[in-house]
Amino acid sequence: MDFTANSLEEHWMPFTPNREFKEEPRLVEKSSGIRLVDHRGGTVLDGSSGLFCVPAGHGRREIADAVHAQLLKNDYTAPFNLGHSGSFQLARMVSAIAPEPINHVFFTNSGSESIDTALKICMAYHGARGDHRRQRFVSRERAYHGVNMGGVSLSGMVKNRDIFSVCMPYIVNMRHTWRPEDRFTRGQAENGEDLANDLQRFCDTYGGYTIAACFVEPVAGSTGVLVPPKGYLERLREICDANGILLVFDEVITGFGRLGPPFAAEAFGVTPDIMTMAKALTNGCQPMGAVAVKDEIYDTVVDASPDGAIEFFHGYTYSAHPAACAAGIATQTLYRDGGLFEQGAALIDHFQDAVYALEDMDIVTDVRGYGLIAGFDLKPGAKPGALGPQVQKRLFWNGLHVKFTGDAGIVAPPFISTEDDIDEMIDILRRTLLEYS
Repeated sequence: MDFTANSLEEHWMPFTPNREFKEEPRLVEKSSGIRLVDHRGGTVLDGSSGLFCVPAGHGRREIADAVHAQLLKNDYTAPFNLGHSGSFQLARMVSAIAPEPINHVFFTNSGSESIDTALKICMAYHGARGDHRRQRFVSRERAYHGVNMGGVSLSGMVKNRDIFSVCMPYIVNMRHTWRPEDRFTRGQAENGEDLANDLQRFCDTYGGYTIAACFVEPVAGSTGVLVPPKGYLERLREICDANGILLVFDEVITGFGRLGPPFAAEAFGVTPDIMTMAKALTNGCQPMGAVAVKDEIYDTVVDASPDGAIEFFHGYTYSAHPAACAAGIATQTLYRDGGLFEQGAALIDHFQDAVYALEDMDIVTDVRGYGLIAGFDLKPGAKPGALGPQVQKRLFWNGLHVKFTGDAGIVAPPFISTEDDIDEMIDILRRTLLEYS
């Protein structure tokens, strides 16, 4: 297939150097299982499950058939003051695997929308309780919470917000959880309480009664897989409880089995008040996100309104779209009946062994991992952040897709991968890195 820059010019691509890409595009024409086929006919292993959203692998007939059947049966239902059975069924399936007492689900269309929805839920909850002093939100350095304005305001990744001059006020950022002395630590490092005490310092400085919520990714994914040290999430939970602060876990990447259990909340034994999710909710087959909340939050917001009144003035045209719900139901059924979470969990030790074996390469300055996701840092070139994208391009033509953020690569294979598939991914990665050593 022949492509020129002119034939690609009309599409303004996201998070992409458009001019460079259109000179030498990397286009995926087919996908099946854990493999992609590029526009030149080459085969590429999907080492990052798309963008962490395709754990069941590509081309799942069960999901495609469900979406097709739904579109023929009922292609759209207005979500305001109307409903369809699929949204209620999917909400039950999600709440069934969420930790108790998180049993109410609000559907969105992306992880970014989920974060903005969660921010509004926090405000609505405190307002319903008559607590209007809580206008401050706590996030973290190197945090990624999507690209809508609420998420950009929470962002601790500077490039995601430095040209957007108008963001939400009253945001404070805790330190991130990466420490130089923890390089190449497998799993959780020790002594996370001190980092978590940043939240306590904010309570002491601003007054805990002014803080509405603390937003954290249990494992900071997009920045390069920063695993929380031991005691970190537990200490955040303690501080939030002591000060009436809502704890929000952004589980957009970690949700639906990426760490082994259905959610990171279970993996780390810490239950938040609110969880955001997206990506693997539908195996990436339809755009969809969700916010799951504790019963007490839902009840407080709903019960505060008069009978017959709208309780939460928020929603989207495509909230709980019938096709997205069909994809979600088919995906959750596949996870449950196909034992995919268990299948992925069985790969964890082999996967972590394979990735941490890169420690012997001089170009690799750190490896971090938990569950079926791992990050590695490359020794910067002449300009920090420039080498990673070049390696990413070279990896694609060498037969492997891996997500990069600057000089940090992120490997997150589909749960249906085999140990041989993992070995092949890491072999391609190693051979490619040798080209730059």
